[in-house]
Amino acid sequence: MAEAADFRGTRPSPARRWLRRTASAVLGAPLLAGLLAVPAAGAAPAAEPAKAPTGSRTVDVSLDTLSPSVPTEDDTLTVSGTLTNKGKETISSAEVDLRVGPRLSGRGEVDDSAKRSGYLPGADPVTVGDKYTVKFPKLAKGISQDFTLTVPVDKLGLDDPGVYQLGVSVSGRTTTAPYEQVLGIERSFLPWQPEASDSRTKLTFLWPLIASPHVTAETRSDEQQTPVFANDDLAKELAPGGRLEQMVSLGSRLPVTWVVDPDLLASVAAMAGKYEVESGDTTVPGKNQNVARQWLTALEKVVEDGKVIALPFADPDLASIAHRGKNVSGTLSRLQSASAVAATTVETILHVKPSTDFAWPVNGAVDSSIVDVATSAGAHNVIARSDSFRETAGLPYTPTSARPIGGGTTAVVADARLSTLFDGDMSRAGAATLAVQRFLAQTLALTEQAPDNERSIVVAPPRMPTAAQAQTMARALEGLSGNRWTQPLDLVSAAEVKPDPKATAKVPRAAAYPKKLRAQELPTQAFQDIRTTQSSLDSFETILTQPERVVTPFGNAVNRSMSTSWRGQALEAQQYRDAVRDYLQSLTSEVQLIKKSDVTLSGRSATIPVTVQNKLVQGVDRLVLKLTSDNIRLKFNDDGSMAELPVSIAGGHSQSVKFDTATSANGRAQVTARLYTEDGTQYGEEMTFTVKVSEVTPTVLLVIAGGLLLLVLAGIRMYSHRKRAVASDTANGDGDGPEQPSDPTPDTGPESGAPSGTGEKVDR
Repeated sequence: MAEAADFRGTRPSPARRWLRRTASAVLGAPLLAGLLAVPAAGAAPAAEPAKAPTGSRTVDVSLDTLSPSVPTEDDTLTVSGTLTNKGKETISSAEVDLRVGPRLSGRGEVDDSAKRSGYLPGADPVTVGDKYTVKFPKLAKGISQDFTLTVPVDKLGLDDPGVYQLGVSVSGRTTTAPYEQVLGIERSFLPWQPEASDSRTKLTFLWPLIASPHVTAETRSDEQQTPVFANDDLAKELAPGGRLEQMVSLGSRLPVTWVVDPDLLASVAAMAGKYEVESGDTTVPGKNQNVARQWLTALEKVVEDGKVIALPFADPDLASIAHRGKNVSGTLSRLQSASAVAATTVETILHVKPSTDFAWPVNGAVDSSIVDVATSAGAHNVIARSDSFRETAGLPYTPTSARPIGGGTTAVVADARLSTLFDGDMSRAGAATLAVQRFLAQTLALTEQAPDNERSIVVAPPRMPTAAQAQTMARALEGLSGNRWTQPLDLVSAAEVKPDPKATAKVPRAAAYPKKLRAQELPTQAFQDIRTTQSSLDSFETILTQPERVVTPFGNAVNRSMSTSWRGQALEAQQYRDAVRDYLQSLTSEVQLIKKSDVTLSGRSATIPVTVQNKLVQGVDRLVLKLTSDNIRLKFNDDGSMAELPVSIAGGHSQSVKFDTATSANGRAQVTARLYTEDGTQYGEEMTFTVKVSEVTPTVLLVIAGGLLLLVLAGIRMYSHRKRAVASDTANGDGDGPEQPSDPTPDTGPESGAPSGTGEKVDR
């Protein structure tokens, strides 16, 4: 935060200031003469005074190392780096000089010094002396040269404790400018505190272990429920030299507060066992179990005596929920669920009890709605940042971080200057060294603002630091070792420090929330998608005999759909939500009604079977199958046109549910079969089939009986007639009777081999 004013420290003696100004004037004289020698052709209008002499940006100067970062009187300061001639001419008689002073007063002067890029005589430090220079006969254009400057600290002219400007410049000549001039300069800072101060600032540094989601909702059907990862990128972060490995390795020797996403721990624990990785349309076995185990073992050892803050599971985006999701039913409940499982996850994996009392919105940007959402999930401390909680009382110092904001909630306001120093590309040595020295300078300047007012300051660095950023942060904290002007404090204790009554404690309005951050939020549609998935999961859970096998992986996946890491990745976030929804639908469709053909009833009553299939590994119960008919003459179970029966099916089996039916007339009925959960929610797709009723009436039966009787009587008559004829022939003495002709054709034709008509006949 920018204070209204800074207390000014003791300046160098008048004699020293005069010597430095004289030296600057002498160095600047040749350059000034060169400027005056430029012809004034064309009577050009008077130009505004140049802020920096022409040519001071010709050479790019990178300060790659500065050791020690915080020197003492007996040390030797070593500065090394690289010079790169970016001009169009070769530079001759190049000389590299170390420049020190003057002492900076307050945090504002540190900021101003860091912003300047060109050389400005009188404002920039003066050279230490010719004895400590490095000379190059020439610097060819486009060519880089390494340099190293070594100077005893007692030759730097450091006086009172404080922050001193430190610079490395290169001067030389070119063909078009044959006089010596400064052609490049890089500035840094040298904190000077040879002895420990009686007044120290309590410093809390957050050390985040957070990663983007890698685990899908899918698990294999084996007993261990082998998890499926979307990719194996997490293993790269856990491997030696990877981002997360560096965070644990570096943090193990630093006084930091660990801020952990429980989802990361759960994902690594899953990787430590059997797991699979998506590869195209299939999956392949994961092979990085040892990497995961080693990382977890190292982390468990590191945090056993430290303070651990557990964020809600999967680090949900509180601002997105507050601005776009809280009005979508179920969102706040989902957030509360993510908070509830956080402690259990950390305790189970790391065997340490974490604090779950903190919420950390993106970049510490807050408004009243974000605070409300955070507290609804059980947090009593909100990690904010000073560029959101701006000071309005004109304090000449940086106040303590803890601020009571009402309702028993504390805003822990991290210092924005210190928290954002490591945001850039720290893979360049020059950028990392400058960030370290600025961090040390700012903490010392902050302590000197009000030496009698001991304060507590919090640093909240990038949420997911790169390996280079982690290394730079570690160097900065190592520079504070010895507790010369700071002393470490954990976050839980920092939240309990007595607040400064003059510090801002008013939560910013919604309109003050940064537009850039708002544009990166999850859309309202995301929370509507999550609600739809959660609703399907709730219905599915009620019919399962082992619901935990589904609820846990899908519940975690739904939480991951709200993760802060999706900011700026709208397409990837949508794809993840879609994948979770589609997989859940594929599981729910494993329990379904089997398509049924039309049914023919040949009687007043019959039994109609309807088959329900369960392709899941586990059993299902608490399902209800309902049949309804559009024909009131078709009755089920003597009740009416609707009937229902319970369904319970073992895994991998089918069940035929039988309904008794009765009818009072011939005709057709359209029957619809539907599955429901016990609470009346329809499950899956309905299925329809037609019931045809063709009853045999008493009249028809009478006609058929009469016909049969006539056939019987005719047969008896024929039999009697033949018997008499045989008896007559025998009486006449003819042993062989006349040959009886056989029937020319059969009474009935052969059975047809053609397929029968479609349909299903159900007899009584």
